[in-house]
Amino acid sequence: MKQCFLCLAALVLCTMTSCGNDKYQKAVGRVFGTYYAVTYSSDKDLSEEMEKAMAKINASLSTFDSLSVISRINRNDTSVITDRHFETVFVKGCEVSENTGGAFDLTVAPLVNAWGFGYKPSDTRRQNQIDSIMQFVGSNKVHLLPTHKVKKDDDRLLLDASAIAKGYASDVVAACLDSFGVQNYIVDIGGELVMKGKNPRGEKWRIGISKPVDNVTNDVERIIALSDCAIATSGNYRQFYETEDGQRVSHTIDPRSGYPARNPLLSASVIAKNCMTADAYATAFMVLGDTIQIRKIADECEDIYGWYAILKGDDGRHVEACSDNFKTLVVSTSEK
Repeated sequence: MKQCFLCLAALVLCTMTSCGNDKYQKAVGRVFGTYYAVTYSSDKDLSEEMEKAMAKINASLSTFDSLSVISRINRNDTSVITDRHFETVFVKGCEVSENTGGAFDLTVAPLVNAWGFGYKPSDTRRQNQIDSIMQFVGSNKVHLLPTHKVKKDDDRLLLDASAIAKGYASDVVAACLDSFGVQNYIVDIGGELVMKGKNPRGEKWRIGISKPVDNVTNDVERIIALSDCAIATSGNYRQFYETEDGQRVSHTIDPRSGYPARNPLLSASVIAKNCMTADAYATAFMVLGDTIQIRKIADECEDIYGWYAILKGDDGRHVEACSDNFKTLVVSTSEK
């Protein structure tokens, strides 16, 4: 079995120069199995404070940390008390699930594992196995109680916040910078971005949306200018594996069917009030794959500011779809 597990990331396009009296710094490192890069204007080195904020998210939402809140819930540890990070993500996850007809679901973990992409992957799966797992998949089968406890309808139910946690972590790091009075920054955790103010050149932050191609390149499809918002991109073109008979299996699992999503959508970018929202809806849109549904959902969600999707046309070429306001954000168009 040929496998390919690579991180999908938007590109932050900026030159490190000073703007007026503002001094810009950059903090980089590894977190949540991916990278983080934060550019911000401050005389203070805030790296330690940002890392502490990310550590708290990891201790709450990482399924790779056996002592995290979510891992203990998955083990049915009845003594675990939820924290504000878990509760914020859980509530948002349930909201997005309801708004997208179940296309986003925090309980998808057993299916992701069964298809070989999760924190406890399997190498084989069968129809009856998927049917069995579907009995304990569904956001309506897990409940957050006023006592800060989680009640499951089935002990086999497992939670996985990976499709929303990096976006939320970007929000938390941004809030950390806000608390120190930072007026200009961009937070990038694995391609989930939060922007505020201006870049080092005194302009809105330039964001490159990657071309949806299998090979890892820095080629971009569009460059947009953003400030005081967040953007997240989800795609099927870099996280997949091929079976021995040449069939491609995408990491985007449809919680409604139990199987990898099959649609022409190659990538979906969502611009939103916060990155947690952008992250969750970008995942849901990849599952839906229907730009008519995407437009309707986005129009009804006041926290979504815009969206951009790239689809594979019948002739194999890339076809674009976007919200009405997206074109006003474009500052550069790449050649197809």
